[in-house]
Amino acid sequence: MTSKENNKETVEFFEKNRYFGYQKDKNIFFFIQGELPMIDTEGKILIGEDGLIKEAADGHGGIYESLVKSGMTKKMKEMGMEWVFIGGVDNCLVKMVDPVLMGIAIDKKVTVACKSAVKANPQEKVGVFCKRNGKPNVIEYSEITEEMAEATDENGELLYGESHLLCNLFSVEAVERMGANPLPYHVAYKKATYLDKEGNLVVPDSPNAYKFEAFLFDAFGEVDEMAILRVKREEEFAPVKNADTAGVDCPKTARELYKKFYHLD
Repeated sequence: MTSKENNKETVEFFEKNRYFGYQKDKNIFFFIQGELPMIDTEGKILIGEDGLIKEAADGHGGIYESLVKSGMTKKMKEMGMEWVFIGGVDNCLVKMVDPVLMGIAIDKKVTVACKSAVKANPQEKVGVFCKRNGKPNVIEYSEITEEMAEATDENGELLYGESHLLCNLFSVEAVERMGANPLPYHVAYKKATYLDKEGNLVVPDSPNAYKFEAFLFDAFGEVDEMAILRVKREEEFAPVKNADTAGVDCPKTARELYKKFYHLD
């Protein structure tokens, strides 16, 4: 999945590297993620450098609708595919095809299976698995209360401690069902270059606009049950969320985890 901004460069990168040994139009397919308009702090739609409405990618939750609208799910069925794995590009230890996760989904007779890891601490910035109105769900870290984040069970373990690692396995039918209707939007405060009413280019040095994103896990309520496999974070979770200056979840820490797991030291 690419965006309008990087689709051309991504395709050219694959072509330059001869599709990394895979066959073009047989093993590798590209489809473009949807976008939504951005607004300023007064609720006015921004105009981009091209003179058109400023838009931004609609979040990882937009993947369902994009897969359906692009015809990818139809193509998958034609090719005899039954399962789709969706993982985060910012996790260098993600296992793209895990027979254990797939085996659990098949054994439990569920259409969705995900991976989790125990939160490093109550304030770790990760979404956590839960049930909402009896349906599987994930609470994003920005939307959970401090009281909920620190709550523990009778064994002293965090009540909301199963991190959503963005490692998700879906049946193709589940993807189609989840892509049938738009998901609710979440707001993110971001920096956005735009043209003001005089046509001058404005390049901010701090967040100045709101973008709207759909979250992949908001579609989990479409299924009655899902399987969750708890894994060791040092084996499957090395995210890149921050710059090296942060010292956590950054390129440096991800590189160290990657080298340690593959014994590259």
